[in-house]
Amino acid sequence: MVPMDKLAQIAQRFDYVGAKLNATTAPAEIAALSREYSELKPVVDEIAAYRQALEDVAEAEGWLADPEMKALAEEELPRLRARIPEMEQALRLALLPKDAADARPAILEIRPGTGGEEAALFAGDLLRMYQRHAEAQGWRFEMMEFTPSELGGVKEAVARIEGEGVFARLKYESGVHRVQRVPETEAGGRIHTSAATVAVLPEAEEVDIDIPASDIRIDTMRSSGAGGQHVNTTDSAVRITHLPTGIVVTSSEKSQHQNRANAMAVLRARLYEMERERLADARAADRKSQVGSGDRSERIRTYNFPQGRMTDHRINLTLYALPQIMNGDLSEVIDALVADDQARKLAEMEG
Repeated sequence: MVPMDKLAQIAQRFDYVGAKLNATTAPAEIAALSREYSELKPVVDEIAAYRQALEDVAEAEGWLADPEMKALAEEELPRLRARIPEMEQALRLALLPKDAADARPAILEIRPGTGGEEAALFAGDLLRMYQRHAEAQGWRFEMMEFTPSELGGVKEAVARIEGEGVFARLKYESGVHRVQRVPETEAGGRIHTSAATVAVLPEAEEVDIDIPASDIRIDTMRSSGAGGQHVNTTDSAVRITHLPTGIVVTSSEKSQHQNRANAMAVLRARLYEMERERLADARAADRKSQVGSGDRSERIRTYNFPQGRMTDHRINLTLYALPQIMNGDLSEVIDALVADDQARKLAEMEG
């Protein structure tokens, strides 16, 4: 059974947030209340449907005492009762603790790992995979920083992805991605193993992370161009160093103003994620063993091109659909990771 008192508390909180939202004019409070309202609404809808289903069962059971309605009740009750366990399971999932960052846009960072130029080429493949997935989901994909390698791969790529449930879905992608294939750089036809790292960070708002001006050093640099008339002769590239942590962020697009905004957004996201990890580590010593921990030292997935398979090592999932996956069809993989994460949380909550 789902605890009815908890359901009542959630419904009351939803009504309170709605009333408060209509009464306030403070922008920061409106933003916070709107986020909570949108998070509570699907849960409250599930609660209303569950309560209605219980009332329908009680009403049909009452018909059993009426000779004229008994036959109809006996016909309807099995169907009505069969809905209750499904609705209770949906409610249990809806009541699982939410990651406060799930509704945020995501900052995606991709860098080559071991494997030289082949790793850079694979990093480029991963970038295209996520870009195509974002397009298929109707998300906005905005490149913030892109440094190509000599053969057309990626030395570093940072992108901002915005849309419904972006971080909630992509947070499981953080980690080391390994590829096994015959590299374009290999003339002998031998299979090589290389890797790239993916980090998915929730975008932090300015109200989340306060960065005093005294904590940062901002350097402007001349952007490198393609040569000739295309050389950027202004000092537009921006490098921001966060002095307390030593984090360095760069942005080298055309506009110095946009570069500063991009670099600050990435810096806030990294500091926000550091604070999230610090708090999570304090709550759970085994956080790094959990799905979506973002521990980049742990290989999370292997892409085997000769066999056309992808294996996610965290949940022992193997799919022989590598071309579709590399083309952005990640839904089956992410759905499985979400389901596994929910099952773990349910087991912890109920056990």
